[in-house]
Amino acid sequence: MSKILIHTALLSEAQAIIKFLNLKQDITAQKLPNDSKLYTNDTTLLIVSGIGKTNTLDALTFIFNEYEISKAINIGIAGCGDSSIKIGTLFCTNKLFPNINFAPITTVDEPLDSDEDLETLLVDMEAKYFLQAAKEHLKDITILKVVSDHLETQIPKEAFVIELVQNSLPQWKKLLL
Repeated sequence: MSKILIHTALLSEAQAIIKFLNLKQDITAQKLPNDSKLYTNDTTLLIVSGIGKTNTLDALTFIFNEYEISKAINIGIAGCGDSSIKIGTLFCTNKLFPNINFAPITTVDEPLDSDEDLETLLVDMEAKYFLQAAKEHLKDITILKVVSDHLETQIPKEAFVIELVQNSLPQWKKLLL
């Protein structure tokens, strides 16, 4: 049976989703790359890959080699180059949905501390790689980002990230069905 894949880079991005979907950690999964963590239920797989290109691509290679996936969703935090955009604002970066903002995103390998080289509203460290890997296997791909900062280089505190994703869930939970 095919499953919905949810990908996050950080465990703090995943925690509200794990609770909402009543996912359980799969400690039996063999050959999980790096320090990835896998959570599952009957309909959904959630993988926490770690930050960046290598972690994302390794985790998704594992998933697509081991499981049949019907839909893939990346959810995570992103920096925003426009300080008038409220922290906690949800965006989809690759398709249009009612009641969800749309904005393109730039994926970088090192955190940005200014918008000098940023040509998009949003910036993260995984979206491009998630899209690249998922496109090889399916068409139903969604990238969701919650604004967590205005280009600060430090990762926000864990409790703050959990709260941001938790607060965004009502806007996008229907995509999980």
